[in-house]
Amino acid sequence: MPLITLIITLVVVGVILWLINNYIPMDRKIKSILNIVVVIVVIIWLLNVFGVIGSLSGLRVGK
Repeated sequence: MPLITLIITLVVVGVILWLINNYIPMDRKIKSILNIVVVIVVIIWLLNVFGVIGSLSGLRVGK
């Protein structure tokens, strides 16, 4: 994936999250949960893009 596509995707996700946080009335707890979920999903997506998750799939724990 080209770097410019990665940066544009992160900016779009950030702007959408900012718009949701500022313009959609929600309880503060729900906004916090939404922010945490989006951050976790973006981190997992970035790990997948950079191939970290793919290399962990062959890792075995135990016998």
